[in-house]
Amino acid sequence: MNERSEKEAIFGKTELIQDPLSVQTLFIDMIRLAKQEVLLLLPTVNAFLREQRLGIIQLLKQGATERAVHIKILVPDDPLIENNLGDMVPLNAKEGIETKRNFEFRSPGEFAVTTVTIIVVDKKESLVFEKKDDSKENFAEALGLATYSDSKPTVMAYFSIFESLWRQVAVYEQLKAHDRLQNEFINIASHEMKTPTQSILGYAELLEDSYKKNEDVDAIKRNAVRLQKLATNLLDVSRIESQTLKLRKEIVNINEKLVNVKKDIENQSPHSLAVRILIIEPRENNPIYVQADKIRLYEVLANLLSNAVKFTQKGTVSISTDIRSNTSDNRDEVIIRIRDTGVGIHPEILPRLFTKFTTRSDRGTGLGLFICKGIVEAHGGIIWAENNSDGKGATFSFTLPFSK
Repeated sequence: MNERSEKEAIFGKTELIQDPLSVQTLFIDMIRLAKQEVLLLLPTVNAFLREQRLGIIQLLKQGATERAVHIKILVPDDPLIENNLGDMVPLNAKEGIETKRNFEFRSPGEFAVTTVTIIVVDKKESLVFEKKDDSKENFAEALGLATYSDSKPTVMAYFSIFESLWRQVAVYEQLKAHDRLQNEFINIASHEMKTPTQSILGYAELLEDSYKKNEDVDAIKRNAVRLQKLATNLLDVSRIESQTLKLRKEIVNINEKLVNVKKDIENQSPHSLAVRILIIEPRENNPIYVQADKIRLYEVLANLLSNAVKFTQKGTVSISTDIRSNTSDNRDEVIIRIRDTGVGIHPEILPRLFTKFTTRSDRGTGLGLFICKGIVEAHGGIIWAENNSDGKGATFSFTLPFSK
């Protein structure tokens, strides 16, 4: 074989095909004549449905069952596709085990490119075609330009692209499974912790009645309360991360709620507030209404206010509420600000303040602000924090949709 023939054998040919019917025929023939392997990337649900109507999916199944061709398909994460492809893989038939091994599909969630379909057959030829209109049901009407190649470098380039995506999806699925197991563990553990903790609290209260003031009983009760709060926080984290946090919304006067939170915090630790002044403006007689879950809203306010008090050794913690227009979505919103004159937020923590387990305190788990963020965002608001410009303390702010 001369040098030119060797180059042609290696590099083959790459051609541009503009006729949709020619592309359709070539697409079908490539799958029908595949001997070892078919790699197919279908980037949209409509692309999958078009190929299914064209008979492509059925041809792939036949290749897997009748000729033991290894089929690997990348498709969007969609229940309709999953059901269709699941039906294509027999589980109880005589050839079921072998077919299942030969017919695989994975879903990467979302594709970075949603306009190009790629097919590689036997590592010998590739076909790549664009869609000029993904809304069309007919294959030929949706098709744009196509490129066919049996050039080894070109074919292997598309093979590498597909295999890289295939491996990434496998890693992604493993991470999802790990997160799911982790969330299930947190959910179960937090539920299991609540029952004995409640019993400990009950017995501690009985002892408290019997012994009146006793430091040991106080310690038991204090630590049981901490354990109960940890269990509740873990459960909230699990709900937020799994997007199962449910809200029971009603019309709430935010200023009245703030006054109630203030009173509760003062009653819980009056001795620690001796050198701190807690100011709330305006008072409950100036109502501002929001549609919110009362219990969850209290949780956010109590957490932010408790933190402000905890990190303010001397000075003022003030709360203000205002109504402002949000120009981005043309709606009014209530903004709540909690400003303290404490130590401020450490620069290292500020960028990741609302993530899990972020704390420089030895008295907290670093879950509170993460939970606050999840609750506020579930209400359709946003939350943020910044150090005060005068160098004294920090301000935590969050928004809620205003209810007229």
